[in-house]
Amino acid sequence: MKTIKGPAIFLAQFMGDEPPFNSLDSICAYMASLGYKGVQIPTWENRLIDLEKAANSKAYCDELKGKVAEHGLAITELSTHLQGQLVAVHPVYDAMFDGFAPEEVRNNPKARTAWAVQQLKWAAQASRNMGIDASVSFSGALLWPFMYPWPQRPAGLTEMGFGELAKRWKPILDVYDEQGVDLCYELHPGEDIHDGDSFEAFLEALGGHSRCCINYDPSHFVLQCMDYVQFIDFYHERIKAFHVKDAEFNPTGKQGVYGGFQPWLKRAGRFRSLGDGDVDFRAIFSKLSEYDYDSWAVLEWECCIKSPEQGAAEGAPFIQGHIIEVTAKAFDDFAGGAADDAQNRQILGL
Repeated sequence: MKTIKGPAIFLAQFMGDEPPFNSLDSICAYMASLGYKGVQIPTWENRLIDLEKAANSKAYCDELKGKVAEHGLAITELSTHLQGQLVAVHPVYDAMFDGFAPEEVRNNPKARTAWAVQQLKWAAQASRNMGIDASVSFSGALLWPFMYPWPQRPAGLTEMGFGELAKRWKPILDVYDEQGVDLCYELHPGEDIHDGDSFEAFLEALGGHSRCCINYDPSHFVLQCMDYVQFIDFYHERIKAFHVKDAEFNPTGKQGVYGGFQPWLKRAGRFRSLGDGDVDFRAIFSKLSEYDYDSWAVLEWECCIKSPEQGAAEGAPFIQGHIIEVTAKAFDDFAGGAADDAQNRQILGL
């Protein structure tokens, strides 16, 4: 067994215009002071990284890693969640997702997709330049408007949708393979791959691509009423990244998993700061350790009640307290002895 790395934190939800959240140096100093050992970098945030430069210059990547290391931190993964979303956008969402892209490609879905694809490829190259073996992203969605089968979905619609999704992602995944980097999709409502079955459909359409992996986030499974611990049994070989995020599900006589179009505060299913929700992290950390997951445990803070500052401050000791220093020996080794075939035959009466 292997020991999980951490605690680490995803910086996307903390960036802002005021210090200490407005620059790489100041936010790293802040997170290090709270006890974090790693940071996950959102690559769309140009105050943290120049992605094109990182893809083309190992010297720049070494400099970036050095700045982070000055605070006793490591870069855990590069995130391309927003760019990944734009690899596949159903037209009904065009206007809402345009804000994820630069001005020059807005109102132009083909140009926006091409921009997103290039971003993903740069992230693969940048990850290799930084010596990072995994990156995290979203899949985007063509089928999400048809998630609930009413009216009945036409025969072949889902197969065509996953086929097209795979067609767009395979050339990207091939670049990740060339760079020796796993691309870890966060299985998330709003994405075509949001649970185990949809991940399998995508993986099948990709021909089982070796770099198609999972960023495990149990909070999204709580909101879908899934068995998030058994999920690890099914997919542990593909889990290469881990978002530590909490959630709760409190259905009522008025509302369930779909949320009744209510804001986050009033939804039956909502994200919470670590320890404030329903997720059994002791079971998760035990299960991941059992399967030799040895990458990072990364806090993704999202909460509709608690402040990000409090969530971050509480998150580092919470994760540290759940990391298991795995044993190198069996607890009953003291009572054992060396192998002796003659004795074993005698014990068995042979």
